[in-house]
Amino acid sequence: MAERRVRVRFAPSPTGPLHIGGVRTALYNYLFAKQNNGDMILRIEDTDSSRFVPGAEAYIKEALEWLGIKFSEGVGYGGNYGPYRQSERRDIYRKYVDQLLESGHAYIAFDTPAQLEEKRKEIANFQYDAQTRGQMTNSLTLSKEEVDERIARGDVYVVRAKIEPGEEIVVHDLIRGDVTINSTILDDKVLYKSADNLPTYHLANIVDDHLMEVSHVIRGEEWLPSAPLHVLLYRFFGWEDTMPQFAHLSLLLKPEGSGKLSKRDGDRLGFPVFPLEWHDPATGAISSGYREAGYEPEAVVNFLALLGWNPGDDSEVMTMDELCQKFSLSRCAKSGARFDYEKGKWFNHTYLQEKSNEELAVKFAEVVKAKGYEADMKKLVAMVDAVKGRCTFATEIWANAAFYFETPTTYNEKDRQKRWKETTPDILAAAREMFANMSDELFGNAAEAEPFVSQWCADNNYKMGDVMNPLRLALVGEMKGPHMFQITTILGKAETLLRIDNAIAAMRS
Repeated sequence: MAERRVRVRFAPSPTGPLHIGGVRTALYNYLFAKQNNGDMILRIEDTDSSRFVPGAEAYIKEALEWLGIKFSEGVGYGGNYGPYRQSERRDIYRKYVDQLLESGHAYIAFDTPAQLEEKRKEIANFQYDAQTRGQMTNSLTLSKEEVDERIARGDVYVVRAKIEPGEEIVVHDLIRGDVTINSTILDDKVLYKSADNLPTYHLANIVDDHLMEVSHVIRGEEWLPSAPLHVLLYRFFGWEDTMPQFAHLSLLLKPEGSGKLSKRDGDRLGFPVFPLEWHDPATGAISSGYREAGYEPEAVVNFLALLGWNPGDDSEVMTMDELCQKFSLSRCAKSGARFDYEKGKWFNHTYLQEKSNEELAVKFAEVVKAKGYEADMKKLVAMVDAVKGRCTFATEIWANAAFYFETPTTYNEKDRQKRWKETTPDILAAAREMFANMSDELFGNAAEAEPFVSQWCADNNYKMGDVMNPLRLALVGEMKGPHMFQITTILGKAETLLRIDNAIAAMRS
């Protein structure tokens, strides 16, 4: 048999924002497909119409595009296996529902929600299976005439898989090895609902994976309990030879404590669990996103890739291309990966430092303009260069550079008490005269200005700290900021002298 082309799919449900765990699943599918020169499909699994959330599908696509996770085909991308939205495939599924009914691998059940609830009260840990199906209202307990009559008059029904007990079902998993489940513990899952003429996830994803020639199903650990049923369905249809290989990824765990990562953890500890900001259409509630929090998409990708996978060496910072080359399902962990959000910040800081000052200055210019200020690009580049080392996010550049635009009118009280002494006004006045007499060429050259000022301090018996510390407070308004001569050269001589004058006046008043 010829080797199958690698084809994977990411198949989210449009029931809300895409969780960061779902993003990692999409990323691993993408890395695997790229490494194997294969295809990646975007399929929207919207068969549960009761949980559909407006805007969720568009959100999912925008989030993945922002992160650089690209698809070969699917919703919005086209392809030869469409439609790729499951709600548009009703007629396709009905054929396979009928096939299962005719072969005796499925049956029709008319039980109402009230009847099911009553049975749950009657039987502890009730599940609809080989032991209980004979007590229920279905095509196994009703005559064919009764079944036909109920369908003809419009009774709502579901189609359930008929699982026979006592069989050992083996799921071959590329991460976990062989997982064996006895069919006795499985229930007769609903495969189809007449109420909306749509299949459930269990049937739809099997049919779609087969028809779309999916070779590998890489999905979250939460779907592992469904795998035995899916193996059986492939067998019921006679598709064993085209069954995809399964790989079930470990869970993303809470940063502290036990259990899987949730939005509540992010809210409590102050980090996003969604790639983009989400506006809930029902409640109006806004949930934070990595993009709006200032994360670089490359940093998010690199961070997520290492949650549950390792490259087998000491590599940490890797581009998408490098991740594609190194990725291997065999190096994915079986146990859950703890979500270290501080490490995510570290990655973002690292990627921010690698960005050119020019690229960041273009974005910074938009912030400066919005704040009502102007500056030429050369100065903006210099400002970014001066402060970006102190920033974890590009959104922090303004907070660290705002003093360049806003002349201090007040001075941090704690810093004043520590840095301004009785002799400070006279020292600053002398420094002001020194700066005023300095040539513009020398003043504008930080590398040469620093030794000049150092020598001036020595010649006048000033300690550098007695000059530089109150000077920083005069220019910035508090004891923070980049190197002193990165401040003066960007401010320019006139603004530097003005700020020194203001500080001296404040001290003498």
